[in-house]
Amino acid sequence: MKARVPILLIFGAVLLCAPVIAQIPDGDFGMRLASAAMERLSHDVTYDGSYRAIDYPNGDVPDHVGVCTDLIVRVYRAVGIDLQKAVHEDMTAHFAAYPRLWGLSKPDPNIDHRRVLNLQVFFGRKGIELPESTDAKDYRPGDLVTWMLPGNVPHIGMVVSRRSSDGHRPLLVHNIGRGPELEDILFQYPITGHYRYVGST
Repeated sequence: MKARVPILLIFGAVLLCAPVIAQIPDGDFGMRLASAAMERLSHDVTYDGSYRAIDYPNGDVPDHVGVCTDLIVRVYRAVGIDLQKAVHEDMTAHFAAYPRLWGLSKPDPNIDHRRVLNLQVFFGRKGIELPESTDAKDYRPGDLVTWMLPGNVPHIGMVVSRRSSDGHRPLLVHNIGRGPELEDILFQYPITGHYRYVGST
């Protein structure tokens, strides 16, 4: 029996530690996303969501222009994930799952990934769709949050590790019209989605 004790202890330790180990990559990746989002604050960007023909894959509008979705696309691209390609491939395979609001009969890699409603479907399908919680503790660095702004305008931003002045809420990086900003915006507008996406598996 003495010879079996170390084996049992090791096996038990593995079982106890496995859930913790499994969470580490998500946390690390979320912090990488949050850092990439913070880096976007150093860029001057004019708010411009006009349709443009861009390269595929790894296409982008000029770096000095963009909207809220372009910020998110650039954050993911900084950590090696091409949302343009990922969204286009999923829309090509599952076009009916996406909103039919723009009169399109097939995917368009120039614009599909630049639309908040498409990103919501994509993140819900390929990532983790989380509760639209009113508890600030449920939002981790790297999480994506979508809102509905006045006038029924969808918006998206990313949670970072910085906190509000009272320490109660995480700040988010987003572009609501003035270029990339770091703001205490989490509960300022009705939340329509909360997602965690670490890339396709």
